[in-house]
Amino acid sequence: MPNANRGSVGFSSAEFEQEYERPSKSELKRQMSALQKLGEELVEQPRDRVKRVPMPEDVREAILECQQIKDHEGRRRQLQYVGKKMRTLEEDEIAAIRKVLDSWKGASKAETATLHAIERRRDKLLADDKALTQLLSEHPQLDAQQLRTLIRNARKEQADNKPPKAYREIFQILKQLQAPAASAADEDNDEIDDDDQQS
Repeated sequence: MPNANRGSVGFSSAEFEQEYERPSKSELKRQMSALQKLGEELVEQPRDRVKRVPMPEDVREAILECQQIKDHEGRRRQLQYVGKKMRTLEEDEIAAIRKVLDSWKGASKAETATLHAIERRRDKLLADDKALTQLLSEHPQLDAQQLRTLIRNARKEQADNKPPKAYREIFQILKQLQAPAASAADEDNDEIDDDDQQS
């Protein structure tokens, strides 16, 4: 049944309707939780990496301090403090931190893929003599005699269940072949970053 008195008191009903432009409590909680996780992710990173992340100095200090705390309860409290500090950041600062963390994740995935490729190549060298011929044609600077000896020794190590000394040496040689390509790619990325900063 409609209320006969409604609107007759001199107030319009719109005055009683609250406009909710702020996020809901559950949305705020989700945002706080996401920032807490972001802070924890930064705490898990190596110190030298944390020092390179663009963020206010007080937030960085809280993270670096947390990394030094070994006591479980002390670390838990410091992580809470890191989360509190993270909530003081502006949207653009948070976005910059996320961008850096995402780039690291991409880099570590690429590193892992490279290491797996090196392992596969090493296994091919041990399984097939043609793989060595191909490797030497691609990299004529390699010492063919040394590689043949290492491959022979690695096969013997596997057959006799001995420690994989030669096996590891082959990996290191193949890894060094990848290094110049990786550093060239890093230089290209640095140049791109420089271009981004100038524009």
